[in-house]
Amino acid sequence: MVNLTIDNKRVKVPEGTTILKAALTAGVEIPTLCYLENLNEIGACRICCVEIEGKETLVASCNTKVEEGMVIYTSSPKAHYARRMNLQIILSQHDFRCAACHRNGSCSLQKLCADMNINDVPFKQDFEKSEWDLSFPFIRDAGKCIKCMRCVQICDKVQSLNVWDIVNTGKRTSVGLSKMRTITEADCSICGQCITHCPTGALHERDDVRKVMDAISDPDKIVVAQVAPAVRAAWGEGLKLPEEMATEKRMAAAIRALGVDYVFDTNFGADLTIMEEANEFVERMTHHTHYQWPMFTSCCPGWVRFVKSQYPAMTKQLSTAKSPQQMFGAVTKTYFAEKVLDVDPEKIFCVSIMPCTAKKAECALPNINDAGAGRDVDAVLTTREFDRMLRSELICPESLEEEEFDSPLGMGTGAGVIFGATGGVMEAALRTAYYILNKENPKPDAFKIVRGLDGVKEASVEIAGIPIKAAVVHGLGNTRKLIEKIQSGEAEYDFVEIMACPGGCSGGGGQPVTEGLEMAGERGKKLYALDESNPLRFSHENPSVIMLYKQYLEKPLSHKAHKLLHTNHMG
Repeated sequence: MVNLTIDNKRVKVPEGTTILKAALTAGVEIPTLCYLENLNEIGACRICCVEIEGKETLVASCNTKVEEGMVIYTSSPKAHYARRMNLQIILSQHDFRCAACHRNGSCSLQKLCADMNINDVPFKQDFEKSEWDLSFPFIRDAGKCIKCMRCVQICDKVQSLNVWDIVNTGKRTSVGLSKMRTITEADCSICGQCITHCPTGALHERDDVRKVMDAISDPDKIVVAQVAPAVRAAWGEGLKLPEEMATEKRMAAAIRALGVDYVFDTNFGADLTIMEEANEFVERMTHHTHYQWPMFTSCCPGWVRFVKSQYPAMTKQLSTAKSPQQMFGAVTKTYFAEKVLDVDPEKIFCVSIMPCTAKKAECALPNINDAGAGRDVDAVLTTREFDRMLRSELICPESLEEEEFDSPLGMGTGAGVIFGATGGVMEAALRTAYYILNKENPKPDAFKIVRGLDGVKEASVEIAGIPIKAAVVHGLGNTRKLIEKIQSGEAEYDFVEIMACPGGCSGGGGQPVTEGLEMAGERGKKLYALDESNPLRFSHENPSVIMLYKQYLEKPLSHKAHKLLHTNHMG
């Protein structure tokens, strides 16, 4: 243990502790900007600088370790002056038109400047400008980049894709795309983790709010919205709604208040995905020698982009089942248009509210739109865009009464809702696979072994005498390690669930940003609670899904189901 003094408080901490963490144990909060624990502790911004008695120069507290007898002042006149000066220098190289920024009100730089009483910039403003493909699902505004390197570290150390890099040297040092590529040339999975870890508005999703509002305002359009499982666990965060107010039924009311004609639940699409994917898995397992193993889940478009660019030979091992979003879109523009509304599917505008940025790219893939009416999903909004849309349309969810989702595509089971948490797809699929093989339900929580936030989780189960070895992985860095083990023969599995984002969709790149906190775990707990409280916990018991097969699709894996609900990922 090391003894030291921080702002006249005696502190005892383990050897190797940084000054930043030592200060927290004393209840002293040192401001940071570039810092990400265990990922970006490089002292680049110098906002966390402190004064050590007996030393002439200030040090960055995020990467300076404590020493016996240290006397530290976190806000001495010298430290305070340097902190303000550093902030003003950063601002001089930053486009601080905050009122027209996606992160206005949730920007770490903006908050720091307010806390430090920065009300002028005494230096000439000179911020970087660069070109960007504005049709890409996310946008980089170089003028707002503060060179903190967070995007570089999250992409390298967590997602293992190395899309971003430090470019140029000296005064011209900046952050850009690695290997001198454009974003469309890069192996980007569009997971959006760089967005959620950027402290400013330098990275943000392409804003499709206006496109959706134009459709809502068009009297010739029937606007159908679907909302993903993980959105209900996070939508209240961006609106500062108390947890007891941010319910899924109040969320449905808020979507309807925007002017949307039909409000449905992607949980329906998740249950439909399980019907197809679980049956596909059982078909493969009972004809084991006909296939390459393992079978991978295919509902995460970030993961699908990753495997196609990094391990293209394994693409054929993906389940052919489309994602819940795309299944829902296909059903909306066929079954719902024909059998329920009796309208031309061209009149339907299908919008998804998703925790994901990669969904914006997925809905545009030519090989995934099979309903014959343009795109099956016309637009995708992130959770953040949904929150912004509510604010811009002056909708106060706390003043709304709870409302149900519409029928018949608004009904979902507990198995559908846990799609939003890592392990949820695997658990839901195994519940239904058990039923297919045994003609009876397992206990709802029989496969809860796949829950949790471990990077890789393994489970060996036996269903109807068939041994199944499964794995669940989240985060693309963990995914790369697992795939390399599979390729080397070090690991063998039958079924693998992969989610690109840490924590699964709950930690998706389109979710609200809470600076300094990773919220996926807390959001996942909410989804498991919704599963537990749902009277229906098996996808094959969803009455609306049963009716869809009876009236339109015949049965899982039928010719019609294959046409609308499956895809060729090799395309």
